[in-house]
Amino acid sequence: MIDLSKYRDPQLIQKIVEDLQNWDKPIKIMEVCGSHTMAIGHWGIRKLLPENISLISGPGCPVCVTPSSLIDELINLKDVTIATFGDVLRVPGKDETLEHARARGLDVRIVYSPLEALEMAKEKETVFVGIGFETTIPGIAQTILMAKQQKLNNFSVFPAFKLVPPALEALLSADDIKLDGFLLPGHVSVIIGSESYMLLPEKYNIGGVVAGFEPLDILTAIKIITKQVKHNKPAIVNEYNRVVNIVGNKRAQKVIDAVLKTEDALWRGIGWIPNSGLGIRDKFKEFDASKKYNITLKEEEGNTGCRCADVLKGKIIPPECPLFEKACNPAHPIGPCMVSSEGSCAAYYKYER
Repeated sequence: MIDLSKYRDPQLIQKIVEDLQNWDKPIKIMEVCGSHTMAIGHWGIRKLLPENISLISGPGCPVCVTPSSLIDELINLKDVTIATFGDVLRVPGKDETLEHARARGLDVRIVYSPLEALEMAKEKETVFVGIGFETTIPGIAQTILMAKQQKLNNFSVFPAFKLVPPALEALLSADDIKLDGFLLPGHVSVIIGSESYMLLPEKYNIGGVVAGFEPLDILTAIKIITKQVKHNKPAIVNEYNRVVNIVGNKRAQKVIDAVLKTEDALWRGIGWIPNSGLGIRDKFKEFDASKKYNITLKEEEGNTGCRCADVLKGKIIPPECPLFEKACNPAHPIGPCMVSSEGSCAAYYKYER
């Protein structure tokens, strides 16, 4: 068991905070992971920083980047059980959520593991909604392997998987988004390793730090990024080396590669990003719900006044959306950034108001 108390040491934290107070020019750092967004709010990190150091949220919440057309397609499925993680239930489609559809009779069930959906398929045709980044993908890929071994052909997965590194490249390629560094995700990096981000300094001249979720982790990462910017020496640094290594989890990567293949993916609020998703290989096509039910995602989002898309791109912070805290709140979310517990709007509502 790792002793986390040293990562909350007030004296060490105070020393870094004092050092950062001397930073004398504007700098914008994007935290990519929804867990970092929640941790920054929970520990009050923004309140410890000088005004010229800005922490902004990126597209690091898988529920937040789920396109509304996927929800619409799931709602139209007949005579199947839809198994999904809980946050997906409240993601708005064009007209309603899965939660609304369940209230009028659609068989939607919350699961904590894709293995639960596999058990459901022994009784009824079941579709598991495969949403997540590299952290959750290996477990879902392993479940497809198990379905193949058990010849359980009434089980399928809709592959709505997202990959983090291509999304970062897409953000850096946009003309209207200016960043100085990345607070890189801890959980995702356990799977893909810190080497997966080397293209950032090499191609885009921007650095980043893979960080843990304790206050000392986050503040240390911020200090490292300020030094990189000051000396114009961008690099990828692994601050979270107690958990993350350079190459990642090779066994998990092998399972992913055996079942899934890289393809373009639709990100809500961002659009299609090349090679930023994973589809199911033809060898396992009988478990691909997109083929089984002829599901095609469309780049269509309703005009509700929600600015979640701009939040996901780091163009604004949640309070700058005119709906924040007023029409849109956790009890009545209009955009997906307020739905998930890791959504940036939900985090700001809980901690930053």
